[in-house]
Amino acid sequence: MPKNSKVTQREHSNEHVTESVADLLALEEPMDYKSSVMNVGGAAGGPALKVKEPDDTPDDGDGRPAWNSKLQYILAQVGFSVGLGNVWRFPYLCQKNGGGAYLVPYFILLILIGIPLFFLELAVGQRIRRGSIGVWNYVCPRLGGIGVSSLMVCGFVGLYYNVIIGWSIFYFFQSFQYPLPWSECPIRRNGTQAIVEPECDKSSATTYFWYRQTLNITSTIADSGGLNWRMTLSLLAAWVIVCLAVIKGIQSSGKVMYFSSLFPYVVLFCFLVRGLLLKGAVDGIAHMFTPKLEKMLEPQVWREAATQVFFALGLGFGGVIAFSSYNKRDNNCHFDAMLVSVINFITSILATLVVFAVLGFKANIMNEKCVVENAEKILGYLNSNVLSHDLIPPHVNFSHLSTPDYAEMYSVIKTVRQDDFAKLGLDPCLLEDELNKAVQGTGLAFIAFTEAMTHFPASPFWSVMFFFMLINLGLGSMIGTMEGITSPILDTFKVRKEILTVCCCITAFLLGLLFVQRSGNYFVTMFDDYSAGLPLTIVVILENISVAWIYGTKRFMQDLEDMLGFRPYRFYFYMWKYVSPLCLLVLIGATVIEMAISPPGYNAWVQDLGAEQFKSYPPWALAMCFALIIVAMLPLPIVFIARQFNLMSDGSNKLSVSYRKGCMMKDMSNLEEHDETRFILSKNPSETPSPMPTHRSYLGPGSTSPLEPANLAPTGRYGTGYQNATTPESEL
Repeated sequence: MPKNSKVTQREHSNEHVTESVADLLALEEPMDYKSSVMNVGGAAGGPALKVKEPDDTPDDGDGRPAWNSKLQYILAQVGFSVGLGNVWRFPYLCQKNGGGAYLVPYFILLILIGIPLFFLELAVGQRIRRGSIGVWNYVCPRLGGIGVSSLMVCGFVGLYYNVIIGWSIFYFFQSFQYPLPWSECPIRRNGTQAIVEPECDKSSATTYFWYRQTLNITSTIADSGGLNWRMTLSLLAAWVIVCLAVIKGIQSSGKVMYFSSLFPYVVLFCFLVRGLLLKGAVDGIAHMFTPKLEKMLEPQVWREAATQVFFALGLGFGGVIAFSSYNKRDNNCHFDAMLVSVINFITSILATLVVFAVLGFKANIMNEKCVVENAEKILGYLNSNVLSHDLIPPHVNFSHLSTPDYAEMYSVIKTVRQDDFAKLGLDPCLLEDELNKAVQGTGLAFIAFTEAMTHFPASPFWSVMFFFMLINLGLGSMIGTMEGITSPILDTFKVRKEILTVCCCITAFLLGLLFVQRSGNYFVTMFDDYSAGLPLTIVVILENISVAWIYGTKRFMQDLEDMLGFRPYRFYFYMWKYVSPLCLLVLIGATVIEMAISPPGYNAWVQDLGAEQFKSYPPWALAMCFALIIVAMLPLPIVFIARQFNLMSDGSNKLSVSYRKGCMMKDMSNLEEHDETRFILSKNPSETPSPMPTHRSYLGPGSTSPLEPANLAPTGRYGTGYQNATTPESEL
């Protein structure tokens, strides 16, 4: 053998040596690199190179990590898709858009958009085994900007999403005291006088604690107010938790998912049981699911249902693709898509039951409070002879006044004193009015729900459980979001995952200081409204078009049959080809129209009024809103133009394997190594078979590679689950 050959170099040196893709194509049996020996000398007893896996995460024979178990993977996908939106967004939309009637358009759109596109992302990630950038670079290089835009959106969302986890951490630690700090308004002492804090008296104890004690919020977005040190420390704690969870990739995050994905269900079931035992819980649930069928005819209901389906499954973020890329190639991703989608839908229903059981209880408490306050007003009018005692029905007992008795008394007074009734200032105290007060997002979690929990027996325990659940829901989504950022970067630039993760978390924390100013809540709202909605919808429709219309739906269906062992239902062909793109186009149009007709602004907290007030964004903030949309979508035209005019190499067909100090890792390099190809295959370059076969060549459990010694048995962790020849070019 020539002394300067690469194989000889590898035997005697630890220097970086690049092997051609022919090695991958030849060694098609899965191999456990911890225990296997790769004989590169051609003889059974020749010198051997031991290749050790750098960590405990199993790989699929191509150096890419793999899930330890199917359960771990399913929990990761569930943890990513089931997030805070299931708890505080879905119940609000359900109440706002017709109660039980809203479930009909939601379920229809889940079938037409959600499951097909979720299946598509799972399939391309599993087939090509790359993150979002690598996947779309391969499927359609000119649309390679899809992966970059997806990464940008993940970055924007991750910045403010972790702030919400920080808020939950703050409330979690504040819950370890009795009574809860938001259960009563603070007392201000002025000499010998003690008065209730005016801002709290005008709003409520929980509202005051949220806006003043937690956020210490300013009255406008233009007034930053400086950093809120409590929220800064909470944000730091949130990023430390996320960093520790993802620092080892799926080796660490997969283990975290066992707890973070399952614990919220334990809490939801506990809250459901406790909630159903509360007075008024049935009223809340009945109000929730009473269908208002006329709402189904409103286009706005369908638009909001489509948006919720879209974001509930995490489509377009890249996390779904990244998680799927660590799967076995013959994994049944169709079953996974159905399972995760159904779990997501059931979780939303479960969360809705919990929320409205608790809010029904709160509505009864507030209604009883209203009855007592107005009964005192009536007694005052009776004592001052403003009202006649003849107006009070004889069976009414003011010491034990029930809601029906008050309603009857209110009706009589209103009928008799029609002319000056408004001057009396009496409220109707209707339970329906309390139940119709729709709240979502932070208003639900940090105000309405916390207020309800103050009336629970052992309220600190339930508060601790609730906010710990929010932390875990947020953590599961953040792990998927971080995977959507780090996975494509690791595929493109070969850096250590630990270093990349730490750098990402430090950078994100520093950028996230924008959200922990006293005005930070306004920026959270801005990013939530503008950074993800429209850009992500455009990303997903381009994903759909690139697979269904550019790569080809028939070709993709054939690839799925080769990968899964069965042909998916014809239903998916028509969904991917026609229905889903059309629905997404309508959704994009509706989103643009909504943005055009709705004045851009935010709800500012006015301290003197003790209430929120809508304000328009100043010019610089408005420019920032549109900059978020433009920056997120900018990679799409840039990459398209650069590759259209050959200003950028797509790199989609250049893949090699590198060996350095016994560790196998992929990198992008030139495959034109003619001398090495002749040595390995004993053929001229012109006779060398293409490294891009039409279909993957499959070697059965008992077969061996042409370049593999006859006595080398497969020792891969998954047996015959994978083949080593898993370059994207030979797979899709």
